[in-house]
Amino acid sequence: MLSYIAVMPVVFALLFRFVIPWIRAQFLERAGFDIEPFYFLAMSYFFVTLSSAFVGLALGFLVLDERDNQTLQALLVSPLSISSYIAYRISLPVALSMLVTLIAFPIAGLGNLSIAQQLVVALSAALLAPLWMLFLGSFAANKVQGFALMKAAGFIMLMLPMFSYFVSSNWHWAFGVLPPFWPLKIYWLLESGETNVWAYLAIAIAYQALLLWLLLRRFLKVVYSQ
Repeated sequence: MLSYIAVMPVVFALLFRFVIPWIRAQFLERAGFDIEPFYFLAMSYFFVTLSSAFVGLALGFLVLDERDNQTLQALLVSPLSISSYIAYRISLPVALSMLVTLIAFPIAGLGNLSIAQQLVVALSAALLAPLWMLFLGSFAANKVQGFALMKAAGFIMLMLPMFSYFVSSNWHWAFGVLPPFWPLKIYWLLESGETNVWAYLAIAIAYQALLLWLLLRRFLKVVYSQ
């Protein structure tokens, strides 16, 4: 499963590049309906929030493996400090999330963002990966519970923020309590031609960093209590 999760963003990107144009042609031919104006919604879901989730969930299950195997407890009495382990575990999903996003975007080929804009989007969503990882590591006692949490949180964290696009009133800001909302907002603004997204980027990073700190405290309590 972890092997599949690791390659899924690239698989989705290849499907977008070769299958979506064919689907568009079928819609145009049979129904006279053009789905191209909705490309950006699919791109934002699969390559802004879902790519980071794939990375975070894969590493989250590895953390659960380490908890099951008592690896984390062994680290507490080893020369390697727990802070070094945490730094490694957080920096790895951040780097992988950005890398996967920056690879998937050009492969999919359906977006209109420049490389610099893609970098901004990848940066805004990078902390979502360690959030997913620590969420599983903090609240799941084992891999079975991890699967259940993944399914329950998947709809709330991945699907609900997408609905904010269809809310035209100020109520759409209520979705901001969900961290994926801010990277999605940045991507939608950039696709619409807006370039001044720095305030949204700052909010995205600050909010995700706060949640990361809270989850890290919870994770350390779990580790030390075992």
